[in-house]
Amino acid sequence: MNRRRFLSSSLGATAIVAELPSSIAAQKKRAVRIPRVRGTERLAGKTLVQLRDQYKSDLFSDFLPFMKKYVIDEQYGGFMCNADHHGRQVNQNKLSWFEGRGIWVYSFLYNHLAREQKYLNVARRSVEFILRIRPAGVELWPKELTREGKALTSADGEIYGDLFIAEGLAQYSKAIGERSHWDMARELVLKCVRLYDRDDYRPTIGQTYLGPNAPPFPGARIQGVWMVLIRVVTQMLEMRADSELERVARRSVDDVTNHHYNPEFQLINELLNHDLSRPTNEYAQLVYTGHGIENLWMLMHEAQRLRDDKLFEMLAAWFRRHVEVAWDDVYGGVLRNLQNVDKNIWTLDKVLWAQEEVLIGCMMIIERTEAPWAKEMFDRMYRHVRDKYPLKSHGSPLWMYASDRRVTYEAFSRMPKRVENFHHPRYLMLNLLSLERMIKRGARGR
Repeated sequence: MNRRRFLSSSLGATAIVAELPSSIAAQKKRAVRIPRVRGTERLAGKTLVQLRDQYKSDLFSDFLPFMKKYVIDEQYGGFMCNADHHGRQVNQNKLSWFEGRGIWVYSFLYNHLAREQKYLNVARRSVEFILRIRPAGVELWPKELTREGKALTSADGEIYGDLFIAEGLAQYSKAIGERSHWDMARELVLKCVRLYDRDDYRPTIGQTYLGPNAPPFPGARIQGVWMVLIRVVTQMLEMRADSELERVARRSVDDVTNHHYNPEFQLINELLNHDLSRPTNEYAQLVYTGHGIENLWMLMHEAQRLRDDKLFEMLAAWFRRHVEVAWDDVYGGVLRNLQNVDKNIWTLDKVLWAQEEVLIGCMMIIERTEAPWAKEMFDRMYRHVRDKYPLKSHGSPLWMYASDRRVTYEAFSRMPKRVENFHHPRYLMLNLLSLERMIKRGARGR
């Protein structure tokens, strides 16, 4: 890691952070300025049209056909993601997380890129599958299910699965043009917020970040929860107004920017005490950079919905800072988990989703501001990802979802077998849409 870069701060971030008010609600909203794209004629050595066409090929020629052939369950509906990169199934079990995510992917695909009945049918079958086992009251969906839909595990107390299902249902509601599934998503979000506000929420959360010997942390406030909440409610509020969801959105933005953000590090702490104060043990040094990078582009999306330039600019500066800190100057790409800031201790694996979150955020900033640093950052990451992660040389159209620090096939081949049905297609779709908008606004892509 580049120690000098790690210890230094971005001038842009420093200047903007100094202007952060005590409450996001107090910020003055200004009209969003969308520039006509003039300087962005090429990205990563490609014209915008060439880059768009590459994304289309990755999505429509590689990913979606593989999903249809090996993962989508034509008999019972849903997604059998416990398979290797050649489509060989380890088992036919399903995960509620992946059902909600898959519903979102195919509904979003139908809504924004390919209005074809076959894609809506995939989403519909998964909706029917997951709703057949909808739990009552405040219960959560079980995490793992048989192919037919029987629970294999009890709910583990995490709300992520229900939030992903809510995200999928809201997008599906838009696809079929009715409100009942949006209303169901709203109920799920508000239920999850109530559970998250319990002071005993997820007592073993620290193991995810610091390993099996991490001390319990009951009632922790978790950046990952705010991240998923803001992503779900921003999309829902773009569909229809709702005062309670607006409060969830404001709270999510405020708690990340005014509490989780640590001005001493100029980084976002993953975990806080239930009252949003900073812990005094090893969790005080934890910065999960993967979530920080992912969350910041989601917060930028919310700033765009609010038409708040000042908030967007601040978040873009923070995004830059997190990517620069997480960048691996030896082998390229970003590391996802800074376990101890002062000791500079990192988890040294590489996960594809973290790299793709960088590409989504950079593209968002490029589309809106044409910032040269964002173009350079996109270029570096795009080349790294295309060089390291695709599995075509190993006979598969998929990409490695994770590997070691060097991103070797040998390390990937030893990892659990699963097909990632969410982050990769989301990245392809969001950046494809961004490129389409940029091209339409007059970029000279050929």
